[in-house]
Amino acid sequence: MRNRSLLILSFAMCLTAALAAPMAAADNWPMWRGPNNDGISPEKNLPVKWSTNENIAWKLPMTGRSGSTPVIWKDRIFISTTDGDSIQLWAVDRAKGTVLWKHTLSGGGKEMLRKHNLSSPSPVTDGKTVWLMTGTGIFKAFDFSGKELWARDIQKDYGAFGLNWGYSSSPLLYDGSLFVQVLHGMKTDDPSYILRIDAKTGKTLWRVERPTQAIRESPDSYTTPAVLMNAGKPELVITGGDCITGHDPATGQELWRGNGLNPQNQPFYRIVASPLVRDGLIYAPTRVKPLIAFRAGGRGDITESHKAWTTDNGPDVPTPVTDGKYFFIVRDNGTVYCLDAKTGGEIWGGQRIRPGTYSASPVMADGKIYITSEDGVTTVFSAGPQFEVLAENEFGEYTLSSPAISDGQIFIRTDGHLYAIGQRAGK
Repeated sequence: MRNRSLLILSFAMCLTAALAAPMAAADNWPMWRGPNNDGISPEKNLPVKWSTNENIAWKLPMTGRSGSTPVIWKDRIFISTTDGDSIQLWAVDRAKGTVLWKHTLSGGGKEMLRKHNLSSPSPVTDGKTVWLMTGTGIFKAFDFSGKELWARDIQKDYGAFGLNWGYSSSPLLYDGSLFVQVLHGMKTDDPSYILRIDAKTGKTLWRVERPTQAIRESPDSYTTPAVLMNAGKPELVITGGDCITGHDPATGQELWRGNGLNPQNQPFYRIVASPLVRDGLIYAPTRVKPLIAFRAGGRGDITESHKAWTTDNGPDVPTPVTDGKYFFIVRDNGTVYCLDAKTGGEIWGGQRIRPGTYSASPVMADGKIYITSEDGVTTVFSAGPQFEVLAENEFGEYTLSSPAISDGQIFIRTDGHLYAIGQRAGK
């Protein structure tokens, strides 16, 4: 296994995403991949250039690193972090950049898993409640005043997590439920499973096992689920264990399965980049190659019957982004590709942005792609058929978290600060 890849599991993160209420307002960023769980913001006139002191509304000192992305609802920002040995959830005043309240969820804050830690899962909110699951398995809900509503210990209930590089999938919020995947195998013989948890009460509504033939580390998945709308009905999409599966959200029943994500049956093919869906296509990144696009609508084994296209130029950690026309891949070394989202044909590829290691995921907004390296450099390039770098913005602080966009501002979390970039629209 490549040492560089082993370092990256902190998730962009990836790691992770949660499909919050699909009707969330455009100026909110309620989960790590934005208002529609796709890494896209509909906003215009966003900042393009900044530095640590230029075009910054405020910056809040952070107490530790994390791959967790901040989530935003109107005047509140929620962020998970570490402080000493504790893993905490902070509520931040969006206007002032000050902490309103903090809650410690669990210990384990000092446990490092190469470059990331057990605070990597991102929070998710619906505008009234905020939920956060830590890599230690502690799962809690709070109202916006900071009152704890319920608490769970997933490892106590269902057994220890057995991922090689620590648990870091974010919960997915959909239709009043939280969907949690635990896909593991490197350090356990326990089965992988998916949970549906009532968002209001914290009670488990169903638990289904998800078996695969993956070996050694390949059962491990650091991804976050997605929701596919197929003929007006939702399907829960899960990647990991060398396959992608679709499930009935009401029951957890597996509806379809696509294999081929690890064609050589390699023992270290854990998956980090999350699945994404758009316009009837389901995109399944793996460990670089292959990235496979499947057509929606299948049942049973869709491995060949519904395969739309494939490429060997996929990412390892950063989750791709697509508007349905162009499909953008940022690889871990900063090599960038633009493919035809429908056919997989290369529009341009092999272009390089600032050399570095990229663990965050790209975000698309206003015809631009924003992507931040671990060195804290956010490159802005054109989201179109011609490759053009528009800006390189340097913070010089270690960064694992993906950008968040809300109401005219961009929020980037480093190991040193949470930055609010630009001025809030209408303020």
